[in-house]
Formats: sequence, structure tokens, C-alpha cells
Amino acid sequence: MPAANLTTLCFSPPSKSFRRVTTMSQQLPIRVLIVEDNTTFRETLQLLFELRPEIKVVSSVATGDEAPSACQEHEPDVVLMDYRMPGMNGAEATRAVLAACPSTSVVCLTASVTQSEIDALAKAGVVRCLTKDEGFDEIVDAVRTAAGRPVA
Repeated sequence: MPAANLTTLCFSPPSKSFRRVTTMSQQLPIRVLIVEDNTTFRETLQLLFELRPEIKVVSSVATGDEAPSACQEHEPDVVLMDYRMPGMNGAEATRAVLAACPSTSVVCLTASVTQSEIDALAKAGVVRCLTKDEGFDEIVDAVRTAAGRPVA
């Protein structure tokens, strides 16, 4: 077969049965905004997420008051939100974030939570609530799920 025919075959359009397979490494990373008033915990989360190529922390802020503008500026897929913070609590901040960025999902990560707080978070639009003593893999799975990605 002449070389010209081989080139033509290599660049011919795909057949109807051709299906592009996208692997996790080909997908864009999940963009995460961390809202956490405890500096040590916030920085530790950032460092741990750096070990996960499928997740990119686009910003972190210390208060719920800062979250809506950070969300608008950085357009995260997922906001990881503390509940107890100075200023707005997690439920109030979630409402403000979702008003500013309706396509963003919010996962609450808190030290402890009462049933009434869980109800307030659910009503505000949080898709999942975890305590800070969960394993990091559980937090990553919650972020993946909130972003609509498969859990590894």
C-alpha cells in the first residue's frame, strides 16, 4: 500500500461506532474552594489535596463572609465549607455561595454538628455533611461525588 494511503487511513474520520474514552487523568481537575477559619486545618487540607491530581484547590478563605466573592472569582466545582466560623455560619454561607454560584456544590466539613444544624445545612443546599475526624479518603470521595465524578 502506498504511503499516501496510509496517511489517509490514519486521518480518516472516525466511524459511527468510534467512542472516545476519557480517563480520569484526561479530565480537568475538580476545582475546590476551602472555607475554614482554622488556619492549620485549612492549610493541611490544601497540602493533602495537592497529593491528589484530580483535585485542585483554587482558593481558600477563613470566613463564610468571604466565600461568595471567592466563589464568583474562582468558579469552583465544589466548596468545602466549615460550619462554625466567625460571621456567617456554614448554612448562611452556603445560601450566599449558592446564590452567587448556583452550579457549585457545597460539602460541609465540621468538627461536630447537631441534628438541627444538619437540617439547616440541608435546607441551605449542602449536598453532604462530614465531620473533621473522617479519613481524608472519605473527604475526597465526598468532593468527587459532589462534583459528579466517580468515587475511586
